[in-house]
Amino acid sequence: MSDFATAARQATEALRALFEPTPLQRNDHLSQRFEADIWLKREDLAPVRSYKLRGAYNAMRKVLSERPNQRIFVCASAGNHAQGVAYACRHFGVHGVIFMPVTTPQQKIAKTRTFGGDAVEIRLTGDYFDRALAAAQTYCAETGGHFLSPFDDNDVIEGQASVGVEILQQLGRMPDMVVLPVGGGGLASGVRRYLRTRREACAFRYVEPTGGASLAAALRAGTPVALPSVDSFVDGAAVARIGTKTFAHLADIDPKDLLSSPEDRICVTMLEMLNVEGIVLEPAGALAVDALPDLAEVIRGKCVVCVTSGGNFDFERLPEVKERALRHSGLKKYFLLRLPQRPGALRDFLEILGPEDDIARFEYLKKSARNFGTVLIGIETSHSANFGRLFGRMDAAGFAYRDITLDETLAGFLV
Repeated sequence: MSDFATAARQATEALRALFEPTPLQRNDHLSQRFEADIWLKREDLAPVRSYKLRGAYNAMRKVLSERPNQRIFVCASAGNHAQGVAYACRHFGVHGVIFMPVTTPQQKIAKTRTFGGDAVEIRLTGDYFDRALAAAQTYCAETGGHFLSPFDDNDVIEGQASVGVEILQQLGRMPDMVVLPVGGGGLASGVRRYLRTRREACAFRYVEPTGGASLAAALRAGTPVALPSVDSFVDGAAVARIGTKTFAHLADIDPKDLLSSPEDRICVTMLEMLNVEGIVLEPAGALAVDALPDLAEVIRGKCVVCVTSGGNFDFERLPEVKERALRHSGLKKYFLLRLPQRPGALRDFLEILGPEDDIARFEYLKKSARNFGTVLIGIETSHSANFGRLFGRMDAAGFAYRDITLDETLAGFLV
């Protein structure tokens, strides 16, 4: 067994001081749907509801073994890494200083405080993560604190590899395929590296959000590059630049094995897992499951493990998730309707709505000295095909309208 495999197993054993292995559960719903043997590695059930504790704990453990007098650990994070660092600081009895953007939701700040207790200090700095990161690194230089990277650290990668160690221990055999979410690359590189030390063959698929495809960009360039912009919805995996150390372990993957999940489709998966299975997943935690439809032909009859990497979901975001899911599924549309300014015009429109068409949004401003007014209208229905029939009736009735559901500029401003 390689040195890395030995170190990963040692990290796994050390983690037992904090928590038992997260469950590896066969999911009957997904198995039936995809005619495969689908297992979920439930990192959403870890103490901090994500796998991030593994890497943070292992890195801290390794530092303290070499420098027992190291008392200050520092990180910059607005999410799961902060909570993992806080938990580890309390366990080791060291002082943690966690830099977070001022815009970080209070729920995440409160959870970090809960996990760290008196062992951590939270400093809110800047409106964006880059400012918080710069402040954290400056603080380390001034105080001699040890900076804990969320992913671009060999000890963190080693700690995340414990997920792969547990999968083999729990399943009792090598799965045919492991589906891994990708943000900064710590989890994917660690699990892949460990499982590849085994003699048994295993296929891998890697999934990143469409609005944060930093691994895809790095593969095209041959080196990590910064994305010009990032969609922050999948906040646990929305990374502008994949790590240098993590990419070194992922640079040889076949680009065909890298999948992209649209943010709106991820919302559909989150709602399905919540409503059907009662499993709460954050957007990044749903990435591996969201990729299954794209793999349907490949995984039929195979044993597949999906890593559900996190469940830190703020339910205040649920209306947004539902809205995006409905739009992606074609069950909700917004359009601008040009309505004649005459008595009965609105009644004429309402009469062409189908029995399953529900008005979810209606804004109309009547302006004098005009023959037509514009209505912003949102329609929700139970079957996407209903919209084709509705628009057909609107065309036949002579109504002028514009579908703005997929117009990001107009929808973002008006909806």
